[in-house]
Amino acid sequence: MSERVVAAIDQGTTSTRCLLFNRSGRMLAVAQREHRQHYPRPGLVEHDAAEIWRNVTRVVPAALRSAGLGPEHLVALGIANQRETTVIWNRHTGVPLARAITWQDTRTDGIVSRLVEDGHAPLIKEVCGLPPATYFAGPRLRWLLDHVPGAREGAEAGDVLFGTMESWLIWRLTGRHVTDVTNASRTMLMDVRTLEWSDALLEVLAVPRRMLPEIRPNAEVYGTCTTVLPGVPVAGALGDQQAALVGQACFSPGEIKCTYGTGAFLLMNTGPQLAESTHGLIPTVGYVLGDSPVYALEGAIAVTGSLVQWFRDSLGMIGTAAQIETLASTVADNGGCYIVPAFSGLYSPRWHPDARGVMVGLTSFINRGHLARAVLEATGWQTREVVDAMNADSGVPVTRLKVDGGMTANHLLMQFVADVLDVPVERPLGSEAVSLGAAYAAGLAVGHWPDLEVLRANWHRAAAWEPRMDEALRRREHENWGRAVDRSYGWVQSPAD
Repeated sequence: MSERVVAAIDQGTTSTRCLLFNRSGRMLAVAQREHRQHYPRPGLVEHDAAEIWRNVTRVVPAALRSAGLGPEHLVALGIANQRETTVIWNRHTGVPLARAITWQDTRTDGIVSRLVEDGHAPLIKEVCGLPPATYFAGPRLRWLLDHVPGAREGAEAGDVLFGTMESWLIWRLTGRHVTDVTNASRTMLMDVRTLEWSDALLEVLAVPRRMLPEIRPNAEVYGTCTTVLPGVPVAGALGDQQAALVGQACFSPGEIKCTYGTGAFLLMNTGPQLAESTHGLIPTVGYVLGDSPVYALEGAIAVTGSLVQWFRDSLGMIGTAAQIETLASTVADNGGCYIVPAFSGLYSPRWHPDARGVMVGLTSFINRGHLARAVLEATGWQTREVVDAMNADSGVPVTRLKVDGGMTANHLLMQFVADVLDVPVERPLGSEAVSLGAAYAAGLAVGHWPDLEVLRANWHRAAAWEPRMDEALRRREHENWGRAVDRSYGWVQSPAD
């Protein structure tokens, strides 16, 4: 096989994968390795960045072997990553100073509360577009600087570096300390208009500038691999949800996609203007593939696929994730049972860090099938809340939703999403939009694909679900969901930081 292909590393929350794509955007091979999840205390979630790097060194050659290819067949490598997960490491040894703190972790609640109490919230929102929240990387970096021995001194001396996971991997592959603009936009440290680090925000969060990577566009040759794929250019990087926006070819304002993975993330392209949100959404950088940024509105749902994983692993209700659809199909409805998976608080559009998961409506009638259905319906109703917020903020009603990610293989869930949204739901041929978006960015940077129209032409619909729920039932169930969510509030006090 002599076809020239683009490789993508998809560094996700639970695993790291390498995927190979041809010019038409078809996946040729994939290799994957899971990494361990560390839970030191309730609300704390960590990853070993060194373990993730070791997995990269294994999955990349495995994908090439699977396709019968060598590094000489690769035109470029792109990276998509779990956003907001924060790592610091020694510039000279390459050894992380501590485990990476993941995007799900809530230990920075005390730091965020003090930022608000000290009156910094308006400045933060004005400069970076983000509300102060435990969700973002900046407070995690502050926590590491305050709690890891030698971290602050090393950072001030230029010996300790900070990055989100794409920055860590680019540094390991090429030796360059850079980050892409979409990941930088999730730190609470970047000016969302100038696309540069903000001195004012660095001062507020007490972060030394010397430890920060250089901010670069999403499609650019950052460097050449010196290991794993010697000689191959690393030419694209995006946070995973922005990568899916590109992979779904949402290049026009108003187009919207939702990626269903560990969590679920809806992004709407809002064009060259930074959108404002008054309904709990996050204005963010969508991508920079040319000379100017394209912005997006985002709704982030913390727990979707991970709820199915909890149902499987912690409760033992099913043997595999796929079995939840079969189990849920044994009943006609949820039997009056609702599950609100606020395991680490509620994200968009409610933003309640004090919320915790609840199961309501239990009676002796409820069985495993009803619980399985309630698990799936939780994802549908959380999607509905975000879409309602997007409709209110944008003034342009969502008329169709493009979906991708592992949960889209669940037809019962996708039908329920269409039913509660009352709009068609569409899945493209191949559901690997995150990895494809990273590959597209890298391929654009080296001229493998000439423009966005070629990428748009690669998009083909593989499945669609039309709404068929009665309006009265939709309204009644939506009200019941809201009552259930109200009961999840106020369960925890702010942890000591």
